[in-house]
Amino acid sequence: MSALPGGISSLIRRLPDLDGKPFKVANASGAHLTDTFGSIYIDYAMAMGATILGHASPPVVEACIRALRNGSMPGFSHDGEMLAAEALTSLAPALTRATFLTTGSEAVHLACRIARRSTGRPVIAKIAGGFDGWYDDLAIGWSGSPEADLSGRRPVIRDMTLLRFNDLADVEALFGERNDIAAVIVEPMLANAGSLQPDPDYFKELQRIARKNGAMVIADEVLMGLRLGCGVSCYSVGLEPDLVTLGKAIGSGLPVAAVLGTSEAFAVVEDGRAPRAGTYHGNPLVTAAVKATIDTLQTMDYPAFLTRGATLRRAIEAAMRKIGPACTSGYGSVFSLWFSERPPTTYDEAKAALRPDLSARLHLELRRRGVVTIPGGWGRVFLSFAHSDEDLAATAAAFDDAAAALHF
Repeated sequence: MSALPGGISSLIRRLPDLDGKPFKVANASGAHLTDTFGSIYIDYAMAMGATILGHASPPVVEACIRALRNGSMPGFSHDGEMLAAEALTSLAPALTRATFLTTGSEAVHLACRIARRSTGRPVIAKIAGGFDGWYDDLAIGWSGSPEADLSGRRPVIRDMTLLRFNDLADVEALFGERNDIAAVIVEPMLANAGSLQPDPDYFKELQRIARKNGAMVIADEVLMGLRLGCGVSCYSVGLEPDLVTLGKAIGSGLPVAAVLGTSEAFAVVEDGRAPRAGTYHGNPLVTAAVKATIDTLQTMDYPAFLTRGATLRRAIEAAMRKIGPACTSGYGSVFSLWFSERPPTTYDEAKAALRPDLSARLHLELRRRGVVTIPGGWGRVFLSFAHSDEDLAATAAAFDDAAAALHF
């Protein structure tokens, strides 16, 4: 019996066996993974989106080595923490305050605490089908959960409740039902429900209604931060939040997250009403990674990056349409494949469009051809700056071959 339950510490990172062989990574470099059998794969999971520069990005590795040599955990204040905070807040001028945590779940938890202390209200509303962390209260309404259907009375569990994505009437209904909403937390794209994109003006109107009713707005960008440009993604979709949570890509694979906010939102942090704690929060190792990541991304050509992602999307769609309906939803740097004529725009549509059998078979066929993706109908394709034109061409060919092996 393994000392490690299930053989892994987070089940979302577990891949199915292929031809009786388990998948374990021996090396990750750039856009490639090498397994323990010596096979090399083009990676489109990219640490669930955390390694936007590619695995083991040299500037980040070098910065982390310097930090380790200086002492990775002094336990007290250090200049690197301030430099990393300044780097993050420079990306969003309205958000002048930042604080570091270790995981995205912690960042969302703190953002909710700040909203509750700021407003004196208990309830946070999140989008049904969204992730927003794995803590018990935040876990309400995950994709595939019974409560995400919102088929009966709107649930309230541990002071969390749910909203329907792309449904402004439901936002109005929520505030008609309750006057104790501290904040609405939304993602720029509903990632864990298959990269669902917002309707035009959806977020603009959502935040107008929320603020009219005295609630704050939290943008959960743990997944989408730095994905559309070197900064937060919320402004691109009409969101001007009070608080933003960041993680994944800001540390290029190092365990770091952050909450950014306006000076008004952070007043309760400054005076101690919203306490923070955490031995490893903002340690020299992770803040060095944040600073090196931001410095590197500021030199990168994002328009070309997103264009290359759009080209890959079209190639994948063309390959899959040879055997049946197929489309994608999302953006050039992160998107999802659907076996349908058009991409879903609501959670209900996404759930109805799921083809978990085909998604699972496609994942295995791609692995046979040297491409790794996130398995399952809710999965996503993550592009990194390390993916070369040769990688993309090989990926398009792998999808062509894999499609021929599938039967709709």
